[in-house]
Amino acid sequence: MERRDFLRGAVLTGSVAAFGGSLWRGAAHAAPAQPGAGPYGALRPADANGIRLPQGFTSRVIARSGQKVPGTSYTWHNAPDGGACYADDGGTPMSAQGYGGGWIYVSNSEINPGGGAGAVRFDSSGNITGAHRVLSGTRQNCAGGKTPWNTWLSCEEVDRGYVYETDPWGVKPAVRRDAMGRFKHEAAAADPVRKVVYLTEDVSDGCLYRFRPTTWGDLSSGTLEVMTGGSGTSGSIGWARVPDPSAASTATRHQVSAAKHFNGGEGCHYADGTCWFTTKGDGRVWRLDAANNTIALAYDDSLVSGTAPLTGVDNVTGSASGDLFVAEDGGNMEICVITPDDVVAPFLRIDGQSSSEITGPAFSPDGSRLYFSSQRGTSGSGSGGITYEVRGPFRS
Repeated sequence: MERRDFLRGAVLTGSVAAFGGSLWRGAAHAAPAQPGAGPYGALRPADANGIRLPQGFTSRVIARSGQKVPGTSYTWHNAPDGGACYADDGGTPMSAQGYGGGWIYVSNSEINPGGGAGAVRFDSSGNITGAHRVLSGTRQNCAGGKTPWNTWLSCEEVDRGYVYETDPWGVKPAVRRDAMGRFKHEAAAADPVRKVVYLTEDVSDGCLYRFRPTTWGDLSSGTLEVMTGGSGTSGSIGWARVPDPSAASTATRHQVSAAKHFNGGEGCHYADGTCWFTTKGDGRVWRLDAANNTIALAYDDSLVSGTAPLTGVDNVTGSASGDLFVAEDGGNMEICVITPDDVVAPFLRIDGQSSSEITGPAFSPDGSRLYFSSQRGTSGSGSGGITYEVRGPFRS
């Protein structure tokens, strides 16, 4: 993949990962996913890191808030939140320093003031080779999203917050993207087919937005739109331009009377024609069929018979098999998997950290490792954050 200076808005070339599973490919399901026997089997007793995993999987601690990342001089940030992985494939500044063939994991810091984001570098064997800062001087950077041109969109979860476009390699300075609107930003997901970026809003009457850049690959200008329509939990939707993305006098979510509102927008993930997003206020995972402009539920914890396996839905990512991995904010501290055949089951659980939340799930470029954080660890404070790696036989 060719990597160019994103600050000049150049469009990059290369493949965008497609996630499989025929049922996920824009089909409208008759009912949300339900509990069942997950593809990885039962969780085993907690390991030395307090993580319960299926047979064949192992965990390790990558970083702890307030401590040096192992083998580096970089102090890991407090309250680690949203994250993403980037292939360090020889087209990056790091390749000249011997890191080609590895990857980078970027992680936000959800503190206010002083949020920002940091990153850990790995070589091709998964050894930590460095760590660095990619964004500073911002506020409560919660989730965000990866762009097809290999930048990280870090989102401020504050009233009239901004989106910052950052360089995961920490070489180019971050840039504030005002055109993407001012609101309580949560997550972002890029759709390279329709050439838009979807954005969630974490308030009880928030909206789902999409940003249509003037030039794909350059987020300095464009049109911010809000979702309209979608009666109840399903149906056809539309998009309307937000008159004033700066929200100078009226909040973005209140500028279009026909806007559809959601109860606490959280994680957002695009794959193969579908934008998946979560709403924590009502325990739902939504499926936006981007090609046909329809919306439906993929999961609703209130519709599950018996004890819901997934509660406190938050950050979400996908694997090459078409599985969705949804992290819990609270609940019983699990990452649950939702399969293409509509089964939802725990993939992992963190014991002894009930005052925390799981954040930032992201797969390494080869899909063999899953990174995530416990935002507050065992202490219940952002200064106790822990970032983990899980390895094992993930489905391909």
